[in-house]
Amino acid sequence: MIETDILIIGAGPTGLFTVFEAGLLKLKCHIIDGLPQPGGQLTELYPKKPIFDIPGYPSVLAGDLVDNLMEQIKQFQPGFTLNETAETIQKLEDGTFIVTSNKGTEHHAKAVAIAGGLGSFEPRKPLIEDIEFYEDKGVEYFVKDPELFRDKKIVIAGGGDSALDWSVFLADVASEVTLIHRRNEFRGALDSVEKVQELKHVGKIHLITPAEVVGLNGAERLESIDIDENGAHRNIKTDYFIPLFGLTPKLGAIAHWGLEIEKNAIKVNNALDYQTNIEGIYAIGDVNTYPGKLKLILCGFHEATLMCQSVYNKLNPGKKYVLKYTTVSGIDGFDGTRKEAEKQVVKAID
Repeated sequence: MIETDILIIGAGPTGLFTVFEAGLLKLKCHIIDGLPQPGGQLTELYPKKPIFDIPGYPSVLAGDLVDNLMEQIKQFQPGFTLNETAETIQKLEDGTFIVTSNKGTEHHAKAVAIAGGLGSFEPRKPLIEDIEFYEDKGVEYFVKDPELFRDKKIVIAGGGDSALDWSVFLADVASEVTLIHRRNEFRGALDSVEKVQELKHVGKIHLITPAEVVGLNGAERLESIDIDENGAHRNIKTDYFIPLFGLTPKLGAIAHWGLEIEKNAIKVNNALDYQTNIEGIYAIGDVNTYPGKLKLILCGFHEATLMCQSVYNKLNPGKKYVLKYTTVSGIDGFDGTRKEAEKQVVKAID
């Protein structure tokens, strides 16, 4: 049983920033996320795309924003349950919660913050006959552990950042990397496209465009794929097929927790603390809805801040928290570190 003050469901930017705001209040956080790494959409879909509306950053790459958030919260030592989704929730008589993941991991929390962005992400699967049969037997929708592909023949399909970046990364891991896209043009960061072009010229990546994977073969696991290249059919032997066509957001099991749902979003009380209709459960970021809601990262940061204040007050009734700017109070990390502004020097001027 994992014990924590606030259980955060979703490791996107809003969920990560919640750890920082909770840490300032000496509240411990643990995060559940269905993806194999923190960052949500920013990491999985567009890590090299710039974001222009983060205060203080005229432009910041999505992946860099995640890295900065992880560095910012490191001092508060959050726990992570990754590659698992929140499945069931039970509210105990004392008002605390037990949340169990789809893999049976149990989490005991005093409050729950749903920060799942647009919901749990499921891979967009290509319409290929019998693809479900080959899942975990040669078909992988995420690169959870690159070592799985060590010295193997792999085929990646897709035309975005994920397909490009993993092709580049796995070129030094796999024995053979083939990248297939249905168009000649790729919708990815320019440096990623250029790197693939460079690796193609030196023979480290085989590029097949325009083409599409239309069939999978193998008696017990994947052995080869069939592709359609400009109307011509050919067969390629491979150990793994990795289709990277993006993610489909769904509320998943959370939709059955008794929360008020409106158009696939969770209704909250935005006049106070972004609490749901169930006391002790909050929803922040893109997953919630209320009059005037804007689905922006900066709005999620604001909602996380007020939510943490509410949790603190509930867990510490009668104890007044005096809000101070971090420039004045400094930051005491759970790891024993302290960050504070340099002391002003008092000195007479002759």
